[in-house]
Amino acid sequence: MTELGTISDELGKMYDQTTPLSIALNDGQEHLAYWYGKDDDTTVFEAAQRITRKVADTLYLRPGERLLDAGCGVGAPAVLVAKETGALVTGITVSAAQVAEGERRAFESGLSRSVRFERGDYQSIAYPDGSFDAIMAIESLMHAPDLDAVLAEFHRVLRPGGRLALSDCTREPGMSDDEFTQLSEAFKMHCLLTIPQWVETLKRAGFVVEEYIQCGPRVYGMGLRYLDRANELQDELVSDFGEEAIENLKQGYRNYFGAGGERMGYGIIAARKPAEGRCCAKCGTTY
Repeated sequence: MTELGTISDELGKMYDQTTPLSIALNDGQEHLAYWYGKDDDTTVFEAAQRITRKVADTLYLRPGERLLDAGCGVGAPAVLVAKETGALVTGITVSAAQVAEGERRAFESGLSRSVRFERGDYQSIAYPDGSFDAIMAIESLMHAPDLDAVLAEFHRVLRPGGRLALSDCTREPGMSDDEFTQLSEAFKMHCLLTIPQWVETLKRAGFVVEEYIQCGPRVYGMGLRYLDRANELQDELVSDFGEEAIENLKQGYRNYFGAGGERMGYGIIAARKPAEGRCCAKCGTTY
C-alpha cells in the first residue's frame, strides 16, 4: 500500500468510512449536482453526471488520450468519461476503499483495460513528466494543504499543450473568515478561492486559463436537494448505517448548504499547459 503524508492519510481514512454511505446516496457520483432550476426534477445521480460531463467537455478528450482523474472518488466519473470519450483514465485517491470500489466499477463496466485506479496523493504524483494529455479534478482541490505544490505537480505530469479542468465550490464576497474557518474544520477544506483567485493561482502555476463559468445557483444553490434525497431514503439508510449517522449526515447538509449563494458559489475552470507550435486545446492542430 502506498505511503501517504499524515494529512492525506487522515483524509483517506475519512473517505474509507464514508464511501458506503456515498454509494447508497448517489451511486458513487461523489460530487455536487447541476439542476437547471426549481422545476428540474432530475435525480441527484443524473444531475451529478451533468457536472462530470461539463468538466470533461472542457477537455475535448479524444479516444486513446491519457487522462488523470486527480481525487477520483469511487470512480463513477472516471468510468463515465472513459465510456463516453474513449480516453484512457487513471484515477488516484487517498482512500483504499475508493480504489477497491473503482476497480469493481471498471470491471463491471467492461472497462478494466481503459480505466485503472491507484492509491496515491496528488501532492506527489508517481508518474514521470509529461505522462498525461489531460487532468480533471472534480471537487478534490479543496482538500489541498498546499495548492501551489499540487498545481506544480499537475503542470509537471501534463505533456506540453496538455489540458486541465477543475470544478469546486468557490468563496463568494459574503463569506466571513470565521465562517470559512468553521467550514474548513468541519469538512477538511484547506482551499476555498474566489473565481478570480483561481485564475490568478493557475496563471502563477504556469497555466493559461481558457474558460470558466460560475454556476453556483444551479449547483451549490440547489444543494439542499441532497437533504431531500436523504429523507427519501431515510428508512433504508437508517437500517444500513444507524439513526445517529443519518441525522449527522442531514445536519451536515444543512450546515454546508445553508451558507447561501452570497457566501458560496461553484466554478468550473479550464486551462492548459502552454506548448509552442500548438493551437488551442479545442482543435489540437499544429502549425
